Amino acid sequence: MDIYVVDAFTSKPFAGNPAAVVLLTEPREDAWLQQVAAEMKHAETAFVTPDNHLRWFTPEKEVDLCGHATLATAHVLGGDQAFTTRSGVLTCANDDGWIRMDFPADPPELIDPPIGLAEALPHATIKSVARGRFDFLVELGSAAEVRSLRPDVQGLAQIQSRGVIVTAPGDGDVDVVSRCFYPAYGVPEDSVTGSAHCTLASYWVPRLQRADLLAEQASARGGFVRATLEQDRVLLSGQAVTVLRGSLTI
Repeated sequence: MDIYVVDAFTSKPFAGNPAAVVLLTEPREDAWLQQVAAEMKHAETAFVTPDNHLRWFTPEKEVDLCGHATLATAHVLGGDQAFTTRSGVLTCANDDGWIRMDFPADPPELIDPPIGLAEALPHATIKSVARGRFDFLVELGSAAEVRSLRPDVQGLAQIQSRGVIVTAPGDGDVDVVSRCFYPAYGVPEDSVTGSAHCTLASYWVPRLQRADLLAEQASARGGFVRATLEQDRVLLSGQAVTVLRGSLTI
C-alpha cells in the first residue's frame, strides 16, 4: 500500500499540518488502522479505500471529522474528490492552486466556562466561551494573547470535549487568529485544524459581518485557511505539499 506524508494548509514544505495518507488496497481491521496511526505519530493519519471511503485516526483515537487530513488525501488523489465519511459526504475541488472542501458548519452556543478551563489558560483574558459539536471555543482579548498563550495542557486534557480552540480577531492581513489543543486525543497542540474552522467560521462570520475569512492558525508551524460560510456549510480552502512517498510492507 502506498503511504504519503503531506503538509496541509501551506504552500511550502515543513510548514502547515503534516498528515499521513494511506491508500488502502483492501479492508483492514480497526486495530491495525490505529496501530499504523500510532506508528506514524502525526496528528492524523487518513485511510482511504478505492471507493473513497475515508477515515481519520490520531495516534490514540478515531475522529469523526478532520480537515487537514482530508485536504492531504484530496491532494494525493488529484484534488477533485467526493469522500464518504462519518460526517457524511465531503467534496473537494481544485480552485486555482488551492483545494476547496465542503464541510458541515458547526455554530457554537455560548455557555458558561466549564470547571477548570480558566485555570488551564493562565493570564488569558476570556471574553466568551462557546461549545460546538466537538470543541470548546474560547475568545481571548487579542490576537497577541492567542499567539503568546502558554496553556496548562494537562489541565486542558481534563476538559470534556475533543479539544479547546482559542481565538481572537486577526491582526495584520488576517481576519481571525486561532490555536487548537487536543491533548485528550494525543495531540497537545495541532498545527492547523481544518475542522476547527467549521466552528470558527460559524462564530466569527456574524460578528465580523464578513462571509469570507482568511484565518491564521498561529502554531509553531503555522498555516492559513480560507473559510466561507454558506448557510449550514463551510467552504474551507487550503494548499498542500507532498514531502514523502513510500510503501507499507505489512
